[in-house]
Amino acid sequence: MKPAYNVIIIGTGAAGFSAGIYSRRYLLDTLIIGEEFGGQTSWGGVIENYPGFKSIEGYELMKRMRDQAEALGAEILEDRVIDIKKEGNCFKVLTKSQREFLSDAIILATGSQRRRLNLPKEKELTGKGIHYCVTCDAPLYRGKEIAIVGGGDASVKGAVLAGQYASKIYLITREKEIRAEPINFQKMKELGDKVEILYQTEVKELIGEDRLEKIVLTKPYKGKEELEVSGLFIEIGSIPNTELAKKLGANLDDKGYLQTDNMMRTNIPGLFGAGDVVNIFGRFKQDITAAALGAVASTSAYEYIKGKDKLCTLHAKAVT
Repeated sequence: MKPAYNVIIIGTGAAGFSAGIYSRRYLLDTLIIGEEFGGQTSWGGVIENYPGFKSIEGYELMKRMRDQAEALGAEILEDRVIDIKKEGNCFKVLTKSQREFLSDAIILATGSQRRRLNLPKEKELTGKGIHYCVTCDAPLYRGKEIAIVGGGDASVKGAVLAGQYASKIYLITREKEIRAEPINFQKMKELGDKVEILYQTEVKELIGEDRLEKIVLTKPYKGKEELEVSGLFIEIGSIPNTELAKKLGANLDDKGYLQTDNMMRTNIPGLFGAGDVVNIFGRFKQDITAAALGAVASTSAYEYIKGKDKLCTLHAKAVT
């Protein structure tokens, strides 16, 4: 791999791979760096709303995007970026493996991480009854009773998937209603009384030593605050991964997302955002929107690079 590039894309999900595809079509020297292949999509189960595919596994969709970016000439590195500095017109990128690269432009497609309940014992019981991925871990609960905390589309899709395994599913939401795509809500309703929704209810305590045994609710269920479940799946949204953006002094919005204009430009010249790390579409975050934002970010990066007479002095000529 070369030490210097026109653009370095940080993130290997839909936004990152889409950005890589477009960057190479603009003939930019492109490096994509990511530690978790495919992001949340790679273990998100079956996807039925991505154009061009009636049904496709999330992992397979990400693999096809990666293969397309590589076929166009993008270089891909499995590593974690731990620091970025801007020196003059150059960005200096340092990875966990102590590799260093220079770039004219950076596209942050760092995505988000799952929110937690932040309750005592949550960390200790993770993987021992507490989970954040229904697709990954629902098969462990065949014939058992589980609970899912949520209220959005992800929790409903999780309930539909878990319905193939669990004998009973309690969907716990603090809201007065469920917010989900109608088609997914209908699929959940077809499970009948296997799924029971506990509205305006939260989990306030986790009980268990070696593994989860019970959860304590803020609102009694059938006269009791304690609910015995074998597993608890948490689907309450995500937190944007903005640590690298903060290191560069990029502005964040009032919800903590990387702030960009509608062409994915940040307040730092040469720094662009894409995917779930930005909040262009509010809480509507899908692979199709992430991919679209990756394409826009690469277009802006191309315009930025070709408009400069001098960028990274070690290698750069303005793209024509």
